Amino acid sequence: MQAGVLDRAAANLRTPSLWALLALSGLYAVAVLTAPEDAVQGVIQKILYVHPACAFAAYLGFGLTALGGALYLWRDDEQYDRLALASAEVGVVFCTLVILTGPIWARGTWGRWWSWDPRLTVTLLLWFVYLAYLLLRSFTEGSTRAARFAAVYGIAGVLAIPLNYFAIDLFGGRAIHPENLGRGSLGAGMGFPFALGMVTVLLAFFHLLARRLELEGLRAHDAFAEPALRSGPARAEGSWPT
Repeated sequence: MQAGVLDRAAANLRTPSLWALLALSGLYAVAVLTAPEDAVQGVIQKILYVHPACAFAAYLGFGLTALGGALYLWRDDEQYDRLALASAEVGVVFCTLVILTGPIWARGTWGRWWSWDPRLTVTLLLWFVYLAYLLLRSFTEGSTRAARFAAVYGIAGVLAIPLNYFAIDLFGGRAIHPENLGRGSLGAGMGFPFALGMVTVLLAFFHLLARRLELEGLRAHDAFAEPALRSGPARAEGSWPT
């Protein structure tokens, strides 16, 4: 079995992405610590530099899950199925961080940990959609039929992303979650740490994705080589033609 393009790319990105992430994380931490505090929310507002970035990383993961699934159905190449699975796993990690950081911010601003606000509710729904995807994959590992069904599921699940992003606009005044950031939404001195946070979190996403793809590639290689290893001793014990 030969390594696919994605497998080789993941292996090549492992070390450079790690060093870049370590360097950028230090700069990111300094930028957040020295960023000005919001006049109304205080220090709790600095979750802004983490929370939206994790949300976009989750969107990216779930979008790549749909892309990988579509390519797998089209090309019938297992490397795209591995991309879909790895992207869903990393996407769920960042979606979990969104769900964890959101209530901390809500507690500091709304005075309560949770509200069945449209954005929060759809985010939780999005998390459950892809958690179900991972459960499906774990219970049917190695099945081509299950991989195809999961590909269709992953493509359909991506429709929840625009619903999540535009939930505030769709539900109008019934939403208490802040509106999506636009031009001029950030105060003075907040733009740089916010942008740096986006870059750092997305770099962390690609590093984790590369490591997860590399692991899936190694598992696929071992699964491909195992029958040959099993047949080797049996052939050695049999009688060879003279």
